[in-house]
Amino acid sequence: MRIPLIYLVFIFAITAWSCENNDNNNCDGIDCFTPPSPFYFELVDKTSGENLFTTGVLNADDIKVINLDDQSNVDFDFIDENDANIIRIHTIGWETQIANYSIESSTEHLFTLYVDAEVINENCCAYTRYNEIGIDGLDFEQNEHSGVYQILVE
Repeated sequence: MRIPLIYLVFIFAITAWSCENNDNNNCDGIDCFTPPSPFYFELVDKTSGENLFTTGVLNADDIKVINLDDQSNVDFDFIDENDANIIRIHTIGWETQIANYSIESSTEHLFTLYVDAEVINENCCAYTRYNEIGIDGLDFEQNEHSGVYQILVE
């Protein structure tokens, strides 16, 4: 009979301690961070809907992402797995920032991406909120399910 009583006291102590540590004003020992969502772009022919990398009109090696504020190169990935042929920009939103990027093929400007990102800290957790996203220079559609921006090139 003493053993179950000891277990009950132990469980009660742990429960009380964990509630005390989850107080919203005390975030010590709580690591909670949701990384920002990357941006995915598929460049397609406006008329046929075909991916311009798949058809060979564009070459992945010629793609550049340029920060228009300081003319520096921006890191990005080109995803060609399973013939996806999608550009992924994963550097936006890790800190509060305004991103103003030019996406180019060789020396040809394709479109401009503008993002106003803000890191929010609430309830001991941090996440990125995108206040504004703008794509200028070409028409686009966003796939609601995948989140991929389909950029329509003429």
